[in-house]
Amino acid sequence: MLTAFAQAFKTPDLRKKLLFTLGIIVVYRLGAHVPIPGVSYTNVQICMDQTKSSQGLFGLVNMFSGGALLQITIFALGIMPYITASIILQLLTVVIPRLEALKKEGQSGQTKITQYTRYLTVALAVLQGTGLVATARTGALFGSCTVANQIVPNQSIFTTVVMVITMVAGTCAVMWLGELVTDKGIGNGMSILMFVSIAAGFPSALWAIKSQGKLAGGWIEFAAVILVGFAMVGLVVFVEQAQRRIPVQYAKRMVGRRSYGGTSTYIPLKVNQAGVIPVIFASSLLYIPALIVQFSGSKSGWALWINDNLTKGDHPAYLVTYFLLIVFFAFFYVAISFNPEEVADNMKKYGGFIPGIRAGRPTAEYLSYVLNRITWPGSLYLGLIALVPTMALVGFGANSNFPFGGTSILIIVGVGLETVKQIESQLQQRNYEGFLR
Repeated sequence: MLTAFAQAFKTPDLRKKLLFTLGIIVVYRLGAHVPIPGVSYTNVQICMDQTKSSQGLFGLVNMFSGGALLQITIFALGIMPYITASIILQLLTVVIPRLEALKKEGQSGQTKITQYTRYLTVALAVLQGTGLVATARTGALFGSCTVANQIVPNQSIFTTVVMVITMVAGTCAVMWLGELVTDKGIGNGMSILMFVSIAAGFPSALWAIKSQGKLAGGWIEFAAVILVGFAMVGLVVFVEQAQRRIPVQYAKRMVGRRSYGGTSTYIPLKVNQAGVIPVIFASSLLYIPALIVQFSGSKSGWALWINDNLTKGDHPAYLVTYFLLIVFFAFFYVAISFNPEEVADNMKKYGGFIPGIRAGRPTAEYLSYVLNRITWPGSLYLGLIALVPTMALVGFGANSNFPFGGTSILIIVGVGLETVKQIESQLQQRNYEGFLR
């Protein structure tokens, strides 16, 4: 990987792309530290210091924004509205025939879907920004802070509207920066910004482990966490690269004097076909009951049960529910993202078949059978990756959203692998020598 980056910097056009990407990252991180108008920066820092060990319900979203959410900056919402909008559009593509037709139209249809994603991102940013401002005004953003009610000193309607507009504009700016990286930089822009947001929390979280440690001044715990992190990264890389290759043979056809087909290829089915989407879905769904309790202020039995069982990351009920939701959403997402019948029809249309399997419906049934078999270990792997590091790191005194937790490891490794692959492919295109030298 380091060799690929070193060679990329030696290539003039790739060096420009890398420097452009780094410049966008610097702008993004600067925006994550500029507070929006109407917020008392001093009181926010006081509350951040008082609630550093437990960030409550907003810890995961704060991690995705690179710490900008709880500091209420112009990029407080980060990339999450765009990610949510993309997932919603992807799910609606299966339900709405119009979106499914656009998806099959190629580049023009994908451009239209991207436009719809931008509109939905703005709508979600307005909704989330309004919710965040309302939460900050009532003091619920930092529940245990002594000055939580003084974060927004001026609670007039004009100030509230300006705060929401600033957050929405920041989200649009983040979306624009991500698209700039995709067009003129290296890698997928949105994924790169998410990678940067999560990686930005590494130094402070690691130093917190060292500061709270008791063995050799905290260095033993620090070294243990580093080793566990490397082990988990190696495991994730191994599983993310694993795939089941289903062989496909295309029959030879004679058109005039030319023969077509007769080639052999394969359908790659990844062990983790769903990626990190099930973990995000499960985390978001588990936040809903706690948010309802927090905003309702109810003290009834069901509210107390939710506060006791579904708000603590190390509670057995929370862990079991989280694991089961991840397994469910892994199967759900694979079912809507991979259509065996469509793949079988396309193979039959172009004269392809799986050796030993008849074309048409038997092929679709075989693909569905293999997909279900391979999704089981993938979903269990996702559940374990999401839970095991969290439980281990809580024992070291870290909060449940520590960067070496399951969600952050999956995203960082996934984005890192894709970016390195893209750099290597571009290097190969520029340094290809051919057969004749």
